[in-house]
Amino acid sequence: MPTQLISPTTSAGPMSAGDFLCAKAQGRRLSMITCYDYTFARVLSQSAVDALLVGDSAVMVMYGYSNTLSANVELMRVHTDAVARGIGAASSGKFLVTDMPFLSYRKGVPAALDAAQVLMSAGAGAVKLEGVDGHEDVIERLVDSGIPVMGHLGLQPQSVRAYGGFRVQGRSSAGAAEIARQARTLEELGAFAVVLECIPAELAREITQDLRIPTIGIGAGAGCDGQILVLQDLLGMNLDFHPKFARPFLDGAHSILEALADYDRAVKSGTFPRAEESY
Repeated sequence: MPTQLISPTTSAGPMSAGDFLCAKAQGRRLSMITCYDYTFARVLSQSAVDALLVGDSAVMVMYGYSNTLSANVELMRVHTDAVARGIGAASSGKFLVTDMPFLSYRKGVPAALDAAQVLMSAGAGAVKLEGVDGHEDVIERLVDSGIPVMGHLGLQPQSVRAYGGFRVQGRSSAGAAEIARQARTLEELGAFAVVLECIPAELAREITQDLRIPTIGIGAGAGCDGQILVLQDLLGMNLDFHPKFARPFLDGAHSILEALADYDRAVKSGTFPRAEESY
């Protein structure tokens, strides 16, 4: 039988998975951003952004890997713990989702439950996993165990080698129908939201209209119920990588380089530190 969806919360307080459903019912768009460390978690806690994602993209953004396959449960635990402590220190109540890394939910229900327990104990409020076919039992057991699950369809970075690269999904009528079917399955299994990555905008709009649970887009057009970006893309931190779907809202890399140049000049001219900056 389909698992019942999480009921929306109505009381004031920290955001929960149920609030995603409530936001969709009210027509309120949701904003999410990735976060991998304590310092940025403190800053993001002061923002109006609804939720944070500790993505397995951490291995690409923070460690320089070319894909997400090197992420493991222990690495995700460390980053989740850091972000959760940043949120807690700021007392913001930001909702925190953590990716379940490559194969951690494909080794059967017991292994998936163990992995989810580690991430939830580290401070995650929900877990996100890619795809649905072949691990429906895992999703249903996680939900039945009180663990909120966010789905992820379209371009699934953990399947990059099967795709032959990071490519837009759902361009063909068959591919579009398959993604729409998977989205309905996720809803039936009790997922509280689904990320749609790199699919045609019209397909994302149709899926969004078809589902009761909210869709969070990344490279899926404006017809989704919310959007998510990698924080470093939003801040313009990449000098040589500019995804089509990622709008830089700040020229962060050049701003930092300018600050470093100012620091360098101050040190070499002897104007830093000043007397008031010394003991």
